[in-house]
Parts: sequence; C-alpha cells; structure tokens
Amino acid sequence: EVQLAESGGALVQPGGSLTLSCAASGLTFRTAWMTWVRQVPGKGLEWVSAISPGALSTFYTNSVKGRFTISRDNAKNTVYLQMNSLKTEDTAMYYCTNGWLGAKYYSDLTHPPRSPDWGQGTQVIVSS
Repeated sequence: EVQLAESGGALVQPGGSLTLSCAASGLTFRTAWMTWVRQVPGKGLEWVSAISPGALSTFYTNSVKGRFTISRDNAKNTVYLQMNSLKTEDTAMYYCTNGWLGAKYYSDLTHPPRSPDWGQGTQVIVSS
C-alpha cells in the first residue's frame, strides 16, 4: 500500500525558511512524479510544485517561483520542498501526492482526497 508522510512544518517568522519532507513507501518512487499541494484554512487546494521522476523537470506556481525549491532523493524515497523568504500568505497545510495531474486538477479540489496517494499534511504557519 502506498504511504506518504510529510514532515517539517512549523511556525516561522516572515522572511524565514523551512524545508518540508515527504517520505514515500509502497510505490516505485524513482518512476513517480511527485507534487506538493497546499490548503489555506477555509479555501480550496492550491498546487505548489511538481518534480519529474529523474528531477529533470520541475514546476512551480507563480506565487512561489524564486522562493521555493523542490527536490528529491530517489535513494531515500523522499521529496523535499525548500521554502525561503516565507510570507504570511504561505501559511497553509502542505500535502504531498504522487503523480502530476496538472495545476487545474489540484486547484479544482476542495479538499485532499481520502487516498493513499496523498499524505496527511504538515502545517506551516508564517507569522510574527
């Protein structure tokens, strides 16, 4: 069974940095696209970033370009999201999911599906 476990969320001041991790098991990680999605309380999902299996392709939503970096370690079955210059509007629950279905698919979701292809999320709060 696929299992995804996010970690690394925390309370951080504006301008600070965090690195989120997502450990995967139960799938052939080295062949899987991986995606980070976030949800602000009371709002739908927002796609954040995606990375191809070999890390040759990475995508970012416009609001995080230049501040966030997605990476992966296929030997550790882990995908990361390095977040720099954090803003209050980055406050959200961050989820990782295997696959890449396009930005619109994730943004049309009102909540994360109850699926083993989604983690339980890790909370990021950016506040002074």
